[in-house]
Amino acid sequence: QVQLVESGGGLVQSGGSLRLSCAASGVIVSINLMGWYRQAPGKQRELVASMASYGTITYADSVKGRFTISRVKNTVYLQMNSLKPEDTAVYICTHGARGRDYWGQGTQVTVSS
Repeated sequence: QVQLVESGGGLVQSGGSLRLSCAASGVIVSINLMGWYRQAPGKQRELVASMASYGTITYADSVKGRFTISRVKNTVYLQMNSLKPEDTAVYICTHGARGRDYWGQGTQVTVSS
């Protein structure tokens, strides 16, 4: 089992910045993938960014150049700059390894115009 604890969401004005963090604990295998999804009201959950333990990074086109994912061991961070109202969503941390995915409870990010 893997437990994920997220922090860092909040309310910010358009153009502002927020930093999310997610710490994984429990049974962690060396090769894994951690990242962030988001879900806005009435929309499907979508991948925002992910980073493998061996370094491969993936970003959604909509956040490239504005968001940066990083990780230190089993904690993953999402630095979000130049936020837009359309970035408003619940951001959910994920950890995947050996065919199993774990999800955090989510943290609300609200960007006002």
